[in-house]
Amino acid sequence: MDIHDGARAKRALLKEILLGLDGVAVAFSGGVDSTFLLKEAHDALGDRAIAVTARSASFPARELREAEGFCAGEGIRHFVCESEELDIEGFSQNPTNRCYLCKNELFTKIWEVAKRNGIGAVAEGSNVDDEGDYRPGLQAVREQGVRSPLREAGLGKEEIRLLSKELGLPTWNKQSFACLSSRFVYGESITEGKLGMVDRAEQLLLDMGFTQVRVRVHGDMARIELDPAELPRLAREAERSEVNSALKGLGFSYVTLDLEGYRTGSMNETL
Repeated sequence: MDIHDGARAKRALLKEILLGLDGVAVAFSGGVDSTFLLKEAHDALGDRAIAVTARSASFPARELREAEGFCAGEGIRHFVCESEELDIEGFSQNPTNRCYLCKNELFTKIWEVAKRNGIGAVAEGSNVDDEGDYRPGLQAVREQGVRSPLREAGLGKEEIRLLSKELGLPTWNKQSFACLSSRFVYGESITEGKLGMVDRAEQLLLDMGFTQVRVRVHGDMARIELDPAELPRLAREAERSEVNSALKGLGFSYVTLDLEGYRTGSMNETL
């Protein structure tokens, strides 16, 4: 069985899982995983599947616009709730369980939306590839009784991208995204101003055509992670000078390029 056959078999299992739900509110970020999950849920359950997106300082405006546009195009009921992580006690100090604090707040609010609309389940888009990294947010998933249909069906990232492409979803080759708070070294205070610096720095690199981007914050230093294939381009004089000048203009004192390149969870490597 090749990856195509395996992915399609898992997709069939995913449909069974979704059809067994009494409606579902999908935590929808507009990323690869949650877009695929929402599409499958809506195809299976129709109007009994809704999308809920949290608006906050750590969620770029471009991502919210894309999420809204997708739901409008697919005719999916979409609810946007306010879930400002910086208001959560202890969050701005960026402890190692920061993601748990955020997800616990988020799922509480999504459950409220679900119950107001007579929806009996909440689901989120983690996949089996998320199980190897340090992800305290999954504790909140378990505690709040949130379903993880993609993980339950055994789907991994590559399979989700493949199936998304077959479905014609615009996100099939979208860069991986995590909330902007994940850009800060643990213990580094998180503020709305610093989140804005990261957002603008990453938007600059995306506008320049770089595809997989992270700007990590270590004090007043910005550490740029790119797809390894794109590292030589940023090392060229014109691009290097433009990025260095722009990021210093945003408030960073030092701008560095990580030679290992982009990888998920790089801030967890010191834990």
